[in-house]
Amino acid sequence: MTDARYIQVILPLKLEWVPYYRIPDSISAVVEAGDKVRVNFSGREYIGVVRNLAERLPEDLPASKVRPIKSVETALARVRKEEIELWQQIADYYMCTVGEVFKTACPAQTFNREEIEARKKERLKARVERLRESLEKARASKRVKESTRERLEAELAIQQAKLEEKKKGSVDTGIVLNSAQNEAIAGVRSAFKAKKVALLHGVTGSGKTEIYSKLAAEALAKGRNVLYLVPEIALSRQLEERLETFFGEDLLVFHSHETQARRGQVATTVAGSTNYIVLGTRSAIFLPHHDLGLVIVDEEHDSSYKQDSPAPRYNGRDVAIMLAKSQGADVILGSATPSLEALFNCQAGRFSEISLNEKYHGGEPVEVELIDTRAERKKRGMHGSFSRKLIQHISETLEEGAQVLILRSRRSYSPAVQCTECGDIPKCPRCNVSLSLHKTASNDRLVCHHCGYSVKFDGSCQKCGGSMEGLGAGTQKIEEEAAALFPAARIVRLDSDVAKNPKEEARVVKEFAEGRTDILIGTQMVSKGFDFEKLKLVAVMQADSMLAVQDFRADERAVQLLEQVRGRCARRGGKGLFVIQTSKPEHPVYTRFTEDSRGFEENLLSERKDFGYPPFYRLIYINVRDTYADKADRMAAALNAAVQMALGRRMENGSAGVMGPYVPAKEIEDGRHTRTIRVSLARSKDLAAAKAGLRKAVIAFEIQNRYDGHITIDVDPV
Repeated sequence: MTDARYIQVILPLKLEWVPYYRIPDSISAVVEAGDKVRVNFSGREYIGVVRNLAERLPEDLPASKVRPIKSVETALARVRKEEIELWQQIADYYMCTVGEVFKTACPAQTFNREEIEARKKERLKARVERLRESLEKARASKRVKESTRERLEAELAIQQAKLEEKKKGSVDTGIVLNSAQNEAIAGVRSAFKAKKVALLHGVTGSGKTEIYSKLAAEALAKGRNVLYLVPEIALSRQLEERLETFFGEDLLVFHSHETQARRGQVATTVAGSTNYIVLGTRSAIFLPHHDLGLVIVDEEHDSSYKQDSPAPRYNGRDVAIMLAKSQGADVILGSATPSLEALFNCQAGRFSEISLNEKYHGGEPVEVELIDTRAERKKRGMHGSFSRKLIQHISETLEEGAQVLILRSRRSYSPAVQCTECGDIPKCPRCNVSLSLHKTASNDRLVCHHCGYSVKFDGSCQKCGGSMEGLGAGTQKIEEEAAALFPAARIVRLDSDVAKNPKEEARVVKEFAEGRTDILIGTQMVSKGFDFEKLKLVAVMQADSMLAVQDFRADERAVQLLEQVRGRCARRGGKGLFVIQTSKPEHPVYTRFTEDSRGFEENLLSERKDFGYPPFYRLIYINVRDTYADKADRMAAALNAAVQMALGRRMENGSAGVMGPYVPAKEIEDGRHTRTIRVSLARSKDLAAAKAGLRKAVIAFEIQNRYDGHITIDVDPV
């Protein structure tokens, strides 16, 4: 121990330095790195984390300028050294401050290991009692299948073994893998042995979850902990029940829809528990993890892993890999449609790709049919959004007693409305994007899907008084058309409007899963993870809207979404049909599903390399936001000049490029005009130095122009 009386304290603020404080003689507690302390900064009190101890101050900092800390918060959990190092790594990579990472990362919770373990044991006892009661009822009932009784007996045996505290590693989860899964898990273990990230490239329905669970059980048996990430809360809900069967009270769930008290309890448990598996969304990365043995990132390609705001604007997949490396844990990424970044890393030898091409329940390949809506319209083969061919397919499927899923990537009744007289299309006054028409039983409204702005809609133009008509069809209108075409069918809708009510969302999914409804109409959320036994037909409406996006990733994302939704079809065997309605059936995104698809990703990678896009280059968006459009233009132009000067040598040798400033698709947000500068940096050994120099130039610009709070930096935007 040192007799240091000075400390550096990380505060939950955007500070480009870590301030020093003094430990007064009145405080007798021993202060160590990672302790929480209460301090005053700029007239306000904060709880910060001690980063370093120091016997003396920097030469340019007089002792008279250093304020004393107010207290040492001994009741709050200490932050581990590895956590602070990870925060700094994240701050450096995502070009923000360590204080901004701390604000995102650190829950102030207390913990007591004995209390935590006692609570876990009590919950386990209660679970065993519930299983015993269920098993007794099952044995007494003649209606319960023998397979159900066997499952309950097996689960009861597992939980009793845990309760009896058998030797660590001796409890079998009961996970049984087929031959294809065993071959895949052997490949994953080989990747781990070679100290590589394992990319499990498994078709939808191939049983990736069982492989994850088997590996997690092995890590827990070795006394190591597990982090299991999913991109969205909906997937977490689906997995929770399955994983609880395997892991019982060792399973912890963490995401934003849990109560604050519950999230705090999970953080406390993680800090003090000796054996845990956390299932969560990207925020679960910042729990006070320790002794991690395995990190699982399911659906690694999903853009939901990226945080847009506030800083740090991180990608959960990439930070999870940083976290695993800091703790010596193995990493497995999984997807049926891996990102081009992951495939590139496999080609470069950093990741190891393991393929899983067989569906767990077998069955024939799903048949794919492209319906050309241009040709159908010419021969009057369209009824609103539905082609006659699709109507026939749906009718036949319903007659067989099977179910139908319809994907439309836009919620609302109509994505936009237009005046039939003057041609005006109402836009959001805050964001300058088209307002979508939403119909309800009480009234109709025009809604902005970016900021939530809404205004009552009476069908008349606010500029000339003419009548307004909808442009295109969202999920609401598709639902209305389907009800008219199939009056006997039980139809439900699942989009973010419905999902605002978690109980309603759960009801819709449960009833469709149980076969109590016939047609499910939804947005992208219906494509992920659902396992519907009777689903035989999946149809995509107005598929071309996925391609009409100003984004170099549009084709990649369209393929990922289509592949994911196709994977919902015929998961339990039997014949399945996947229908895509498009006006561009010759587009490579669609022909990938009807022809040999092996060259599609290679072609995309080749295009990315030619045009200087990821994964060959790193992209950084520097956004300037201002209340006044002309000032945003002026400041963005001046900043662009400063950025080019900072990257001058790299731009000359072709290792850096600067484009802009330009007006992004979403020009206005919260009343502020946005201008974007796009920086591309070649992947090289001096990439970190280039980013550091770029950030230094931005900070200097802010200070020189007194323009703090107007500039944001987004590294690896999605």
